[in-house]
Amino acid sequence: MPEINLGGLPIEPTQDVNDRNHLPMRFFESFYDEIGARLRDADPTLLDIICKTFVHAQQCNRKVILGGNGGSAMIASHVSVDLTKAAHVRSVCFNEPDLITCFANDYGYENWLARAIESYGDAGDVAVLISSSGRSPNIVNAARCAKDCGLTVVTLSGFDAANPLRTLGDQNLWVNSRSYNLVETVHQTWLLACVDRIVFQLNGGEKRR
Repeated sequence: MPEINLGGLPIEPTQDVNDRNHLPMRFFESFYDEIGARLRDADPTLLDIICKTFVHAQQCNRKVILGGNGGSAMIASHVSVDLTKAAHVRSVCFNEPDLITCFANDYGYENWLARAIESYGDAGDVAVLISSSGRSPNIVNAARCAKDCGLTVVTLSGFDAANPLRTLGDQNLWVNSRSYNLVETVHQTWLLACVDRIVFQLNGGEKRR
């Protein structure tokens, strides 16, 4: 039977997957451990403050706007739907191709999200801006614009601790990792934990079944 090659590591298809000394198994165990450690990069108190920020916006008839690029854009879509449907916090994201291509064509890709916030945002809204590196020009510019327009800014970033996005938010979450997939996984988990925290409170402190 031929070997399977995964990232340069030969794996015998007949090898016992329960062999904990096998290198790929150690990779996954290490990956689990690293995700657990990086989830703890966020102080639960800060996550609770972000939950209260979302709820306050809803109580003031304002909304949450989420934005990101690539995988972070998909996180924005997922969280905006869950905030609206499950947590009853009105939320939007700007992932429509017509909006992105129109604004990027007219104002430049680095400015399209800032212009969308200018057009659709209201003072008192919350802007949640996600960038693994914390250096994406369109996300950094959107954060500056959101602050100028009177929005509360929540940032999620990773990589360098001194990345520019992290300096622009009212509340800043940072993942101490340079791995895109790990940073994005932690970002999504934090935000969905905030959704579930709000739902938990709405249900009177009872977990959903």
